[in-house]
Amino acid sequence: MINNPVPPVPHPTAVSSEVKPIKALVLGGGSLKGAFQAGAVMALFESGFVPDQLYGISVGSLNATFIANETARQYAESGHIDWEKVGKYLIEFWIRNITKPDDVAVIRSRFRLGYNTLIRRFDGLLDNSPIKALIRSHVDLDAIRKGPLKIKVGAVDIIEGDMRYADAQDPDFLEYVYASSSLPFLMPAVQIGGDHRRAFLDGGLREVAPLRVAIEDGATDIACVACHARKIYNEKFNYRNLLNLMDRVKDITVNQLVNNDIAWAERFADREKLDGRKLQLTIIRPTEPLYLNMMKFTSDDIGRMIVSGYQAGTDVLKIKNS
Repeated sequence: MINNPVPPVPHPTAVSSEVKPIKALVLGGGSLKGAFQAGAVMALFESGFVPDQLYGISVGSLNATFIANETARQYAESGHIDWEKVGKYLIEFWIRNITKPDDVAVIRSRFRLGYNTLIRRFDGLLDNSPIKALIRSHVDLDAIRKGPLKIKVGAVDIIEGDMRYADAQDPDFLEYVYASSSLPFLMPAVQIGGDHRRAFLDGGLREVAPLRVAIEDGATDIACVACHARKIYNEKFNYRNLLNLMDRVKDITVNQLVNNDIAWAERFADREKLDGRKLQLTIIRPTEPLYLNMMKFTSDDIGRMIVSGYQAGTDVLKIKNS
């Protein structure tokens, strides 16, 4: 487990024509909007972007872990990675496994919720056992540790308030993945290593797009897929529904955080350019806000998100390569 403090950030190593750039794929948070990432990742891989390192927060940690798992599987079988096949795998995972709310989490009964609250054992409004079971059944951690990609996922220590990143060599790596995707109040905090003094939640509480840690690790060519547009518009939602209201408040907060994360990275890249160092930064994000009700969605909604992500990725890469 790696604790990364707030900037200042060290300069990456200068890249000469003889030095291969270190490529990083950075996947931000966004709950079920992570299906958008699957489409955008497919566009990136089709364009020839091959990452050396993966970084994820919240749903980005899930997607990063599934990508690392598939690349490790292919590498173990043939010593080769078909990146377009990796992208297709991620898309198929979403289409096949996340088709309705109960695939991710189920609402706790009012009796259980009230009882747990009274005895000071509040454990979230939702039981996220389904998504945890899905991760366990699709991830071979030993294979990832032996695989060709480095990966880090971020979660927030709600006891100390610190942002912490764990790589695949951490013995509790999967628990960090669970924690990173555990939405505050909606889902339970995760006690890393079974220690009640180490409770963690969604890394999006502090950072939504983990660009800073990728730069700290020396990445010089970064592709970041964010699930939030620059601005939140007036989507219709039932603000008298508690779960919908909490999801909306989270979206507003996360939207500002991801804007800050991206703006900081863009300023850093500009300073590097002025100092004669190259830091390539590609940002893929929706041009319009994505809307998906986490308590009421279908496989068609997931498919729509994937298509939107693929189109956004294609559009950005077309402009970049023109």
